[in-house]
Amino acid sequence: MGAELNQRLFSAADNLRSKMDASEYKNYLLGLIFYKYLSDKLLVQVVELADESLDTYSTQEKQKELYQELLSDEDTKEDLLATLIDTLGYDIEPAYLFNVLADQAKQNVFQLNDLNKAFIQLSTKYDTFNGLFDDVDLTSKKLGSDDQQRNVTITEVLKKLNDVDVVGYEGDVIGDAYEFLISQFASEAGKKAGEFYTPHMVSDMMARIVAIGQEDKKLFSVFDPTMGSGSLMLNVRHYLNHPDKVKYHGQELNTTTFNLAKMNLILHGVDAEDMNVRNGDTLNKDWPTDEPYTFDSVVMNPPYSAKWSADATFLDDSRFNRYGKLAPKSKADFAFVLHGYYHLKETGTMAIVLPHGVLFRGAAEGTIRKKLLEDGSIYAVIGMPANLFFGTSIPTTVIILKKNRTNRDVLFIDASNDFIKGKNQNKLSKENIEKIIETYKNRAEVEKYAYLANFDEIKENDYNLNIPRYVDTFEEEEPVDMESVGKEIKEVRESKKELEKSLFEAISSLQYSDEDEEWIKGALEVFKND
Repeated sequence: MGAELNQRLFSAADNLRSKMDASEYKNYLLGLIFYKYLSDKLLVQVVELADESLDTYSTQEKQKELYQELLSDEDTKEDLLATLIDTLGYDIEPAYLFNVLADQAKQNVFQLNDLNKAFIQLSTKYDTFNGLFDDVDLTSKKLGSDDQQRNVTITEVLKKLNDVDVVGYEGDVIGDAYEFLISQFASEAGKKAGEFYTPHMVSDMMARIVAIGQEDKKLFSVFDPTMGSGSLMLNVRHYLNHPDKVKYHGQELNTTTFNLAKMNLILHGVDAEDMNVRNGDTLNKDWPTDEPYTFDSVVMNPPYSAKWSADATFLDDSRFNRYGKLAPKSKADFAFVLHGYYHLKETGTMAIVLPHGVLFRGAAEGTIRKKLLEDGSIYAVIGMPANLFFGTSIPTTVIILKKNRTNRDVLFIDASNDFIKGKNQNKLSKENIEKIIETYKNRAEVEKYAYLANFDEIKENDYNLNIPRYVDTFEEEEPVDMESVGKEIKEVRESKKELEKSLFEAISSLQYSDEDEEWIKGALEVFKND
């Protein structure tokens, strides 16, 4: 069922695909699916609030009629709207319901302006949806050269989407379908995609790690200061025993991506009171500064080696002031590490994906790394395969950090050779992830795969964490059997002689014209000399 839903949703983009880049048309499709979900969910809620059966009101047309009927009665109207706003957090006028607009599309009387009004009404009336539809630009020339062309394009998308049932599923089906679409757009959008999506298998591995030992918490908080589409945060709940009691805190710099994350959280059934997300710059100004500002888990896949201000005033910032130096202007990697670590609870776990350079680069980064190691903050270093992430082929490392440790040892896992080779992207199998998780839990040496280094060893290595210094994956080559090699050479030579002899005989017996005589004699001379 999930696969069919994914495919039907993705095919709705066909009319947009030929017109613009995937990084742009994703905004239209994901925005429209989100609006349809809100609209369809409202109709189902109306039926339930009216104490009616979904068997009786099985079509959206009937559900809409019931909604209109209840709204036309002054006695029920006020109560109904108040209850909808209380339970769902919004209401939508009947004229702006998705199925009403889609019906107009099917009759070719749809007006783009009505959809625009629907977005504006929802966005201005309720803070939760403020700005969420800004990227569904219905005036864009890319949809068509004039209003009529744009109308035709959106009409076709509405017709296709309306046939998809987005609320008639148990659990997270629609949220997972949305996540699937995000991943499809990420693979199509190439380089730009790394900004908003962490491949599912890497996200899954990180989620499992940060949940270890905290599975039974009645209330659990997760924080992603570079949240992209929010998938890293959402994955954590799959490994908790109280998945409905998770609070999500996240920040994202890119406004389009921030809107995508909000939609993704809502589609995964996260209530407004469990969501604390912000559109802003994580490094330049600390957030959150109010309680709670520390969390049970921190998960991050920040932009690699990004530029930041590295202004000297940050040396007084409580996130960075313990480490003596600031991350360099040209490489903000350690600024992200320290920001996330500052917001980690004393009992929590943090997982961050970064390029390998953070493990061995010197200067300011070396100073910060040394302090983290002296404090026992770095718990594990996992080397990942190359070409796992969209937009970059470099191998990455996942660093695990903890607080209040009695030990300062570091577990090194070299998982760089365990992957399924893909045409464009490499992937991790379930077995690959399982091996990493088991090794992480056991925290013991595994030949050519994992090594537990004590602090003195790390100190001897000048606080360099380059994985090959600790995990020896060198495979000795088989010794060469010179006798058999000699025998093979002898056989090749004898075979060559036989071939030359038969070729000489064949050329000698050829009938040839006078003009070819010189060429034939030359060829025969070569064989004689050999």
